[in-house]
Amino acid sequence: MTRIAFLTADCMIEGNPGARSDAWEHTLEFGAIRPACAAAGIDLVEAIWDAPDLDPSAFDALVVGTCWDYTEKPNAFFAALKRFASVRPLLNPVGTLMWNLDKGYLADLAGRGIPTVPTVWADRADAEAVARGFAAFPEADRIVVKPRVGASAWRQARIARGEALPPANELPPGACLVQPFLTAAETEGEVTLMFFDRVFSHALVKRPKAGDYRTQSMYGATETAVEPDAEAVETAAAALDAVEGDLLYARVDLMRRGDGKYAVMELELIEPYYYPVQGPDLGRLFAAGLKRLAG
Repeated sequence: MTRIAFLTADCMIEGNPGARSDAWEHTLEFGAIRPACAAAGIDLVEAIWDAPDLDPSAFDALVVGTCWDYTEKPNAFFAALKRFASVRPLLNPVGTLMWNLDKGYLADLAGRGIPTVPTVWADRADAEAVARGFAAFPEADRIVVKPRVGASAWRQARIARGEALPPANELPPGACLVQPFLTAAETEGEVTLMFFDRVFSHALVKRPKAGDYRTQSMYGATETAVEPDAEAVETAAAALDAVEGDLLYARVDLMRRGDGKYAVMELELIEPYYYPVQGPDLGRLFAAGLKRLAG
């Protein structure tokens, strides 16, 4: 039987000291894909990505899974990915992962004609960066400041025009991007489409709780399965087409801009949550893609 590591983080194992409030999502996701992998002749094994005794040569391949603490130690994560890839196949491929780790990939997508959210890039999240954002987006009464390397709304802030900046420890710790706040976040929510081996699996709408804008469950957001409309499918497909090479998994997050058109909020090729509750067939698609790509 082929033995493949599903990389996760110590904080994503329920019951561990310091487990995150959303560790249950790893439990659901792994529970959805492991049986399907076993049926396909694959022994999918949980492995903590930064465990000192993790030996990549003990596996036939490694999948970057729920490594949701990487934003706190990005340099160690980068080094680990390169080390794993030098020993065994890494999925997604290390070049794709390194490109996708930094949200500068959004500028690449925009340069290829993919609709994205207008963005101002800054070296640090300070008053000057915020002022530049409001100057660039005069129609916006609020902006969002995000770290270039980040996930799960970590160190992300929404700031109203004329409002004082949040404390430094609530802002991105380094290079950041500044975007106009899209009011669709408070009304329609964010549309997410999941793909495995570039095959569409399922879609859902993520809606934040009242008064919030973040679409992660740990902040009280809700998730509802939907049939995506043609524009959403076409936008997601165009984003995937802009990326060369094999993709075991890909998640495209879309939101409507002020002009009513969908824009790519995120193209997640690193460690996206698969939303197994909304995708009952994802295990089969994941296993089939893994079997093909891991050989």
